[in-house]
Amino acid sequence: MKNISLIALCLLAWPALAQERPAGITAQTVFPAFDASAPACTPPPGLNKALGFAKDNDRDFMDGVDFGLRKAASDRGLDYRVDVANNDAAKNAEHVRAFRTANFGAVVAAPVDSPSLAGSLQEQMWAGGYVSSIVAPPATSLLNAPQYLTGKTLADEAAAYIRAHFKKASVVLLTHDSLEFVAPRFTAMRDVLETMPEVTIVADISPLTVDMEGGFATMKTILQAHPNVDVVLGADTVVLGALSALRAEGKARPDQFLGGIDGEPGAVGEIEKDGSPYKVSVSLASPIFGYAMGQHAADWLEGKSVPQAMDVLPVALTKDNLGSYRADLSDPGAVYKDEKRRDAYLKFYGNICYDTRDRYVNFPWSSETK
Repeated sequence: MKNISLIALCLLAWPALAQERPAGITAQTVFPAFDASAPACTPPPGLNKALGFAKDNDRDFMDGVDFGLRKAASDRGLDYRVDVANNDAAKNAEHVRAFRTANFGAVVAAPVDSPSLAGSLQEQMWAGGYVSSIVAPPATSLLNAPQYLTGKTLADEAAAYIRAHFKKASVVLLTHDSLEFVAPRFTAMRDVLETMPEVTIVADISPLTVDMEGGFATMKTILQAHPNVDVVLGADTVVLGALSALRAEGKARPDQFLGGIDGEPGAVGEIEKDGSPYKVSVSLASPIFGYAMGQHAADWLEGKSVPQAMDVLPVALTKDNLGSYRADLSDPGAVYKDEKRRDAYLKFYGNICYDTRDRYVNFPWSSETK
């Protein structure tokens, strides 16, 4: 009888337990534009005015996120801490749990492995804290780029260059198709290039690692079979590795078109060099979106309504616009305060606050339908 009574009590308690641990929004949902005039709600009780960044690694793009978060935390009076996982998924989850144990009111995550991190992020949200995640759910406020548009922006720049400079062009695509959240970038590149009879895609391959070393090793292998490459497209860090391989093999030429995504400082530096094959980097302005995340974290802790989702919009960087771009990245706070400048980089969707926290995003959101 005691066992039966215990089971009965557990069953009676289950609905309340389920209410305390909601699954969030799990079905694909189209969010309306963010309403900045939405009424405030309850500030989350008992949480520290502290913002933690669970950083996957120290690549330049994530350093930009760190810079923006740090500036926003300083401007809004939040304590700030960053923990770097060095691409170790277990450490990434451990860092999020440590923020929760220390009663941090807000956490931003760059997931190493999103499935293994999800539970730790949910614990933070269930406790009433703010969570923003880069690309992968779950999150109170999920950041993504319109990935197809991002890839198309780069491919359109490459296509224009090819038409102006080549009768025939050998193209290498350094992809990450196994990463479902960024795979539409490479679909867009193929869609653009496959309409061009002057283009031959000689390699369409994912490097083993998404870094300069991976790009270098993959490009070295490609050059053995295709020693004359005209165009290389991919993420900046990988394409920078490919450029190093081209130079090491004596195959780099001023008329080549190398282009990447992320606005990495190394890529921007190459664009500025006379005679560099690196022509374009599609920026996702990580200091600016990092600053926005920090502002939203502070707003959440004050009981304000914040966006459920945020687009970071692609900007093609060339020699012509690097000056204004660098000025924006050096002072993300000024960009955030200037609505016109901010809207060139960011777009906000949906509304959520502490009182509606059960409506967190728990599906791979994108503003795109393609």
